[in-house]
Amino acid sequence: MATVRRVRRIIRKIDPWTTLKVSAVVWAVIALAFVLGAVIFWSVLDRAGIPDSLVDFMTEITLIEDGTDPFANTEQFLRFLIFGSVVGWVMATGATVGVAVVYNLVSDVVGGLEIVVLEETLNPVVQPQQQVLHPPSDYRAPNGGLVQPDEEQADLPTEEVQRAGRMG
Repeated sequence: MATVRRVRRIIRKIDPWTTLKVSAVVWAVIALAFVLGAVIFWSVLDRAGIPDSLVDFMTEITLIEDGTDPFANTEQFLRFLIFGSVVGWVMATGATVGVAVVYNLVSDVVGGLEIVVLEETLNPVVQPQQQVLHPPSDYRAPNGGLVQPDEEQADLPTEEVQRAGRMG
């Protein structure tokens, strides 16, 4: 059976170094996912012929001159995408560490962020003592032979039991 009690916890400080390490990894994964998603999205659009039809449409409505292709340089687009995600990664990591430092400064004045959590503890079910039908075998004895413990090794009670009629 489990017992549940409410416990109040207060977050007073956030370590900036730990925040830097964790946020750098998180934002790097997000930047990598953004680059991979954009490359996959662009390759699907390119294979479907959407950039070519967009250029034809822009030429028809005289938005661009005939013969120009704004989507021709895919390598430059990829470089810009990677450079933008690295810059975004650095800026987001710095912003996260900055927020942690500002939180620490505000926490010194206010006292921290208080949260209430439920703490669950398991209470083991106590079973009554059972009588041992055979003495335990000693793992050091050959072939699992039975070894009787010495009198000094016998279990002794840990509490003295007062007998009725005695005052102590």
